[in-house]
Amino acid sequence: MEVGYCRLVTISTDNITETNEYRSGVGAHWPFLSDPGRKIQKDLDIAEYTDPLHNPMIPHTIVLEPGLVVYKIYMGYWFFGRPTTAELRQDLRAVLKRCRPDWDITTPELKRRYQFYFATERGRAG
Repeated sequence: MEVGYCRLVTISTDNITETNEYRSGVGAHWPFLSDPGRKIQKDLDIAEYTDPLHNPMIPHTIVLEPGLVVYKIYMGYWFFGRPTTAELRQDLRAVLKRCRPDWDITTPELKRRYQFYFATERGRAG
């Protein structure tokens, strides 16, 4: 994730102590947010209605573009509903391709820009 300039966030309905214990237990180095009041669950209407006693959220994986624009949503309640690492890699590749003007450095426009930049830098160095 870090190599691809991406970020990951986990949102839990546990209290902050349980959330931090879980984060430490799995050795995660990304942020875990605690939402014991289930504000996100209510805002997104993702309550798991078959377990009113524990009131869990239906797990989702949301791939966002810059500006927090939703690119894709996976409803990951069951094993096969969760995105694979290959699917996430493809999603993030597509997002980066859309938002990085230098995605393909072989385009004539980028070649011209880099040639101009390096010619200018050499002129300054000399």
